[in-house]
Amino acid sequence: MDERSAHGLWVIAASIAMALLLMILAVPDWLRWSRPEWVTMVLIYWVMALPHRVGILVAAASGLLLDVLEGTVLGEHAFALVVVAYATMLLYQRLRMFAVWQQAFIVFVLVGIQQLACHWVENISGNPEQNLLFLLPAAMSALFWPLVTVCLAFFQRMYAVY
Repeated sequence: MDERSAHGLWVIAASIAMALLLMILAVPDWLRWSRPEWVTMVLIYWVMALPHRVGILVAAASGLLLDVLEGTVLGEHAFALVVVAYATMLLYQRLRMFAVWQQAFIVFVLVGIQQLACHWVENISGNPEQNLLFLLPAAMSALFWPLVTVCLAFFQRMYAVY
């Protein structure tokens, strides 16, 4: 593995680590429902930008780390992120051609699917939520998507991650 390739992996891993840190950042209870899904957005970006380097395995590993950090059922986020990564891998060529606001709508749908998958696993495990506020992170993620793409594209160009 050459230096450029190894360097690119470091940037991807650092961005996922930063997203994991943002997911466990302490916020007030009233703001907890509106936290964007940072790991999902970073994963969508990297799968869309580099589908030959970031895919199902990275999604599963990120999901397991998120499960451990948040203390949820082991495999809950891993399952949901694998579904999102697979859907993104199927659509990445189209997603690249869309404008940022159109990508934000797709991110809304993908994060909504991720939230529904997590909600489904929580219902099966006996921890049901009785309201639809669990879908609010999808809307917040769509609002933050332009910022995430600008930041990650900047680091992708700066460190020549290809």
